Amino acid sequence: MLQGHVSGDALMDRHGGQILVDQLKLHGVDRAFCVPGESFLAALDGLYESGIETVVARQEGGAAMMAEADGKLTGRPGVLFVTRGPGATNAAAGLHVAMHDGTPLVAFVGQIPRGFAGRGAFQEVDFPAFFAPLVKWSAEIGDTARLPEFIARAFRVATSGRPGPVVLSLPEDMLSARARVADLGPAAPSPLPDHRAFAAQALSRLRRAARPLIVAGGSGWSQAAADDLAQLSAALDVPVAVPFRRQDYLDNRDPGYCGDLGVGQNPALGRLLSEADAVLALGTRLGETATSGYTLLAPETPQPQLIHVHPDPSEIGRVYTPGLGYVAPAAEVLRALTAAAGPAMAATPRRAAARALYEAWQSPAETPGALKLEAVVASLSETLPEDAIVTNGAGNYAAWLHRYFRFKRFGTQLAPTSGSMGYGLPAAIAAGLRHPDRPVLCLAGDGCLQMTVNELSTAAQYGVNLTVLVVNNGRYGTIRMHQERHYPGRVSGTDLYLPNIPDLARAYGGTGETLRTSAEAGPAISRALRARGVSLIELVTDPQALSTSQTLDAVRSAGQVAPIRS
Repeated sequence: MLQGHVSGDALMDRHGGQILVDQLKLHGVDRAFCVPGESFLAALDGLYESGIETVVARQEGGAAMMAEADGKLTGRPGVLFVTRGPGATNAAAGLHVAMHDGTPLVAFVGQIPRGFAGRGAFQEVDFPAFFAPLVKWSAEIGDTARLPEFIARAFRVATSGRPGPVVLSLPEDMLSARARVADLGPAAPSPLPDHRAFAAQALSRLRRAARPLIVAGGSGWSQAAADDLAQLSAALDVPVAVPFRRQDYLDNRDPGYCGDLGVGQNPALGRLLSEADAVLALGTRLGETATSGYTLLAPETPQPQLIHVHPDPSEIGRVYTPGLGYVAPAAEVLRALTAAAGPAMAATPRRAAARALYEAWQSPAETPGALKLEAVVASLSETLPEDAIVTNGAGNYAAWLHRYFRFKRFGTQLAPTSGSMGYGLPAAIAAGLRHPDRPVLCLAGDGCLQMTVNELSTAAQYGVNLTVLVVNNGRYGTIRMHQERHYPGRVSGTDLYLPNIPDLARAYGGTGETLRTSAEAGPAISRALRARGVSLIELVTDPQALSTSQTLDAVRSAGQVAPIRS
């Protein structure tokens, strides 16, 4: 049931902005990200002295990515405020990340006054229609007294089933109007269902299989779930793979971990998936990236070997017809599976064989140039504290991180499964604000950084300590890789200019260095992690190194290249 204040004459008369903020406090919100706008001045007034920290970003896309990253870090909805028209449309990039990554987020969008609707008024957009394909639910609130109702529903929708973003449009005059209305807090949690019957069926299938595989992904994970996963893998002697950018779901040093089914994945791991005679998919959708364009599993035919657990009933059977489907949060089901599986069994060669494939893939494939990303990332993996938070956006540079960095704990990887460029820096800012006691390191390409480079001002304003490694190859590397493959020697639209990184860092009150050899990287990164504020380190790489294992010449000779969409 919902918790509310006493109704009637005892209710305090409040403007809509105050009513809205009072609901946020009841839902446990302690931080909101925004770019201010005159369309929601009443909400800004409500936030004044509310105890909710308001982080002002430089552009709405960056603010939305910060809110999304905060939702990933806490498991609670990130909160975003943006203004109408261009403010809301700018924010769409971050909302798209939240939708594809299954991250809970509630966005409030300022709107034109109600009486102007339909006239093409200044910055008018039909937000429920505009955002409908991008989010779980979008609505416009036309009555001040209904703010608690809509906000309570927004938080339920954002966190139920497969989590995701919700957008509420706030007409300016509705928000500034006054009303007497009861507050509505979060609903009481429902009793946990009994997953034991399903667990028995799933374990029976896995134990009968000769080539079983667990794929753990989706949202709603935790360190406890990571511990359960390690225990289940040992109890069944079954290897574990993770999808794209979910590498912190199991300690990568664990004997059961065999790699990620992501962009540029280990071909040997792909064969493990395609040849498995039992696949336990926990929370993952087994999407295009994990299945190499739906080739490792065939959607056209039933998949009797697939045991699919997902919190959204519309996902079970949406692409694959599983032999056994179950609608429930993956972490809950994992706990039941682990409890039923018992202690670790005597090891068989299958986990060791899968692990050996991962270890072989970790052996560096040398790329051209004096500064080799494989060496830099391997060194980072060995020297960064286990609780360090590593962020990145999209681009070929990220492939080195995915392949050579070993994530040790849950909550240490912030990266968009949607493949959105520009994400790494806003995510690092959100991480630095949420965990100021932990090292935060962002790996960004020269193109990726410049999508949201203005957020360095946000980091400086709020005193965030973070280190940004900027991989500079002078081009949009992903697009150039495909361009060279399909239209060799005909370069068009992919060259890139990067400003002087040390000067840029100093402009924001930070420190900066430019590195040209691998040997310089370790000491420079150590200095940066000890420094206060923002540290930028430019890594000048050979433009010929376009992937973790291929040079430009190899790409031109039409070697197999997995797509990365920016």
